[in-house]
This record gives sequence, structure tokens and C-alpha cells, in this order.
Amino acid sequence: MSLLDDHDVSRSVQRDVATPGTAAPSGTEAPSGAAERPTEQPATDRPAAERAAADRPAADRTAAPADRAALADGAATERTAAERTAAEHAAAAERRRDARGPRLSWASDRPFHEPLGHAAPSGWRGSHAAYQVETLARDVVLATCVPTLLLFVMHGVTLLQLSWGLMIGLLYIAFVAVERGYDRQVIGDGHQEFEAVIRGGVLTAAALAVFAVGADVDVPRTIVFLALPLVAVLLLGARHLARRSLHKRRAQGESMRRTLVVGDASSITHVVDDLCGLPQYGYNIAGVCVPSFDGPLPALGVPVLGTVSDVVQVAVDGEFDVVIVTGSELSGQALRRLSWALQRTDTELVVAPGIVEVFGPRVTLEPTAGLSLIHVNAAESRRSRILAKRAFDTAFALGALLVLSPVLAATALAVKLTSPGPVLFKQTRVGKEGREFSMLKFRSMVVDAEERLAALRAANEADGPLFKMDRDPRITRIGHFLRKHSLDELPQLINVVKGEMALVGPRPPLPYEVAQYRESARRRLLVKPGLTGLWQISGRADLAWEEAVKLDLRYVENWSIAFDLMILWRTVHVVVSGHGGR
Repeated sequence: MSLLDDHDVSRSVQRDVATPGTAAPSGTEAPSGAAERPTEQPATDRPAAERAAADRPAADRTAAPADRAALADGAATERTAAERTAAEHAAAAERRRDARGPRLSWASDRPFHEPLGHAAPSGWRGSHAAYQVETLARDVVLATCVPTLLLFVMHGVTLLQLSWGLMIGLLYIAFVAVERGYDRQVIGDGHQEFEAVIRGGVLTAAALAVFAVGADVDVPRTIVFLALPLVAVLLLGARHLARRSLHKRRAQGESMRRTLVVGDASSITHVVDDLCGLPQYGYNIAGVCVPSFDGPLPALGVPVLGTVSDVVQVAVDGEFDVVIVTGSELSGQALRRLSWALQRTDTELVVAPGIVEVFGPRVTLEPTAGLSLIHVNAAESRRSRILAKRAFDTAFALGALLVLSPVLAATALAVKLTSPGPVLFKQTRVGKEGREFSMLKFRSMVVDAEERLAALRAANEADGPLFKMDRDPRITRIGHFLRKHSLDELPQLINVVKGEMALVGPRPPLPYEVAQYRESARRRLLVKPGLTGLWQISGRADLAWEEAVKLDLRYVENWSIAFDLMILWRTVHVVVSGHGGR
């Protein structure tokens, strides 16, 4: 139920005067004889049509039946309008929630009283602004110096090469800014920041091509084929390192937004649990506001600071940076008025819709007839995106096979020399839309590992349909090293080239695992399984089954090539460190 905050509580209390059939307010005396006399409706309170009819001469009141019918219709219309007005006032009174103290209208020029407390500001805005400035300055230096130095090396130190280098760098930065690569809502979190850098590079290359054709100017090929890709890699790497440093500071309680969560108990619990468990996103939940103090309050480990009606005053008193509205307690006009009120403070408004684990290109906002409609497209709605991902996977896999051929040869030799049996291990896995295929791996277990699995089921340490053991006796000597650093997975690049797998995607399941899937887990089969994925960079074998499914579904719902690049980048660190490998 929404909240209409139209008037001050004190004014609404003053309107609670005695009405017919009720006692007079305390401190007043009813007129003498009022109890005995029936209450007569004043003439001014009767509908206008009835008063006009009463004042007319008797001769006029004996008008034709048609005139009398018109008069009755007018009186009925006025009664209907009066009843509608009374119903609206009653509904507004019903929607007025309990408040901890007097409040002002959210639509007024000053929708809050002077702050009651002396809370110190969190300092988040200053620290995040400094992070934005540092990112912009670093990008400008890298984007201008790298092309300039390359041009100096390749073509000599001249004013022309200096001009080309500076122009290319500044053009690149401008396109990254156009793609929102420096926006406060984007920088420091999510993959949109990295998408902006990649798109900025593509737009810069396109602009140079148009300039070369339109102005008939020879653009140095060093810029297009060497400088721009190198700048993109350096910008991505620098932002990744800066983000890791930012996340470490947030884990220690620094650079956090003081956050107030508003909504019903169930919705608040979900938001608080998710954000408190992931401090790297920068939300410090310092309090909540609930619909009412009647009944048990949610046990969240954070203080309940007021009701929904107190949101603006609580935000001002506590120097909150963000108010997150979740659930259905505030919507429509009430949410609009809340946004008006918070615009007069230093607090941002964030709305958490009921759609979970869906973001990025699948979600678009369309204003229609005064409504804000959220369009959620299908996970694989555009064939162009599917073809682009297929081309990217194939090209990347072929290049990786070529570059890693010495590593593949050395691994194959090590497997052959350390244990009897074939070098490669083929296993039936389930791919997109339930199609089975033979997945390739370097053999890291003894030859009869599948036959010995039944005897080890009782020692399974995993939940769900998976099988995991810390010290699996079937693993060979070299197998432990291969599995720790995921070197046994490299032959799956061949499956990627064949189109049976993708570079990034959900973990490829076994047929008996798929047979135990619930309805939600079967959505993992909507895309091709991947050589790596969110499960690989988030814990690998250490993940619980439900968490692994959650990560896979997040990828299925929101995949993109930029998202793939971010996962591939982080995979390199995980594989080298061996974190989570068994």
C-alpha cells in the first residue's frame, strides 16, 4: 500500500473534530440540548441542486416530469462527486502510516525539520570524487603518452607525430566519457566500466577511418593496429588494479556509502543480507525503516530508525548518502514525492525492483503514458549478439591453441611419462539445450577412475549432485598440479573451436547431474557451457552447489562479450594462483 504524505500530522489531528454521532473533543462542551435534538443538516451542506429545488416557488416545483428527472440527475451527480471526495479522504487517511514524530509534507519546500542528531558525514562523496579524478588523470596520461612514444619510435620525434599522439589520446578519452566510463554510478563496480573502455577504442578507430576517408589524410597504421589495442589493454589493466585497491579499502570500512533501506521486512532482509555480504560494492547498511512498529521487527543486526513515514527526516538526521527503497511499500505517487523530498537533501534515491540477477543490455527503461516501463528481453534475444560471441570464441580459441601449443605439448608429455594410459580423457557432458557432446581433458586420474567412483560416493564432501574430495585417491601425481592450475582443461579449446562449448559460460555438467536439476537449474542449459565462468573466478571447487548455480544463472541472464573479457582477465589470476583448485 502506497503512502500519500500530503499534510503535517499536527494539522491532520486538528481536523479530528466531533462529527454527528460522535462525542465532542476533550476540553469542549456540547451546546445545551444538543443531545436531545436530532442533528439537522445545514442548508449550506446540502447539494446545490437540492437547495435550488427547495427555494423555487411551488408552481415551479410542479414542473413537467422531464424537468424533474433532469433535476434528480443533477442532484445524483453532485451526491456521487461528494461521495467520491469523501472516499478519497478516507483512503488518504488509511494510507497515512504511523510515524515516530511529526513530519512535514514530502512535496513541501522544506520536507524535514532541522537535524536532531550530530552524525558526522561518511566522507564517501569526497573519496569517490578523488577516485574519479585519479582514474581520469591516469587514463589521459596513458592514452596520450603510449601512442606518442610509439610514433616517436616508429617514425621519429617530430611535431607531427606529437600532434597525432595527443589527438588520438584525447579522442579516446572523449569517447570513453561518452560511453559513461567516468560516471559515478559506473566507475569502481560492475563490468560496464570495462565495456566503456572497449567501446571507446572501437569508436576511436571508427572515427579515424571516417576522418581518413573524408579528409583524404593518411592515418599512421601504427596508431590503428598497435597503439589503440595497447592503450585499451593498459587502461583495462590499470582500472582493474585500481578497483582491487578500492575493494580492499571497502573491505576495511573505507569509501562506503552510509545507506538506509526502506520497505517491508521480507524485502529489507533480502537487500541487507546481499549488500552486507559483499562490502566491495560500497554500501554500509546503517539503518532501516519499516512500515510500522506494530508487531515483531526484523532481526537484521542493523537498527530500525523509524517507519516509512520517517524516511526523509531519518536520512537528514543520520547524514545518509543513499536511501534504497525495496518491496511495495512505496510506489507511484508516494515514491515520486519521496524523490522530490530527497532532492532537497544530499541523499540519493535508489530503487531495488523485484527483478533479481538481471541487468545490462537485457534491461531497458521506456517512459510510456507517464509510466516507467522496464523491458526485460530474453537471454538470447538477438541473433547478432550470438553470432558475435561465436566469432569471438572461435578466434580467441584458435589464437590460444597457437600461442599455448608449447604448453600443450609439455603437458601431454608429462601425462604420458607419469602414468599409464591415454593422454586425453573423453567424457560425455551436456551442452546447450541438453545436447550431449564429448568433452576433452588432459587425463589427471587413473584409467579406471569412473569404475572406482561408486566405492567413493560415501566420502563425497560436496552438496547437490556434484562429487568432490580433497584427497581423491584416483588423481595421479601430475594430476594434482594440472587440476590446481586448470591445465587439464586446455584441450577444451578444441571443443570451443568445434562450437560445442564457449570460452565463458556455465560449468559443463554430467548427464546424471542434469537428471537431478530443479527447474531453475535447468536454465544453465540455455547457453553453451564454458571453459571458464563466474564459478571459476569465484571459488571453483570451494563453492557450494547453490552458490555455483546462482553464479551460472547470473551469467546466463546477463552475458555479453565485455562480461566475457572481464571473466577471462580474472581467470588468468585464478589459474596462476591455483586458488580453489583440487
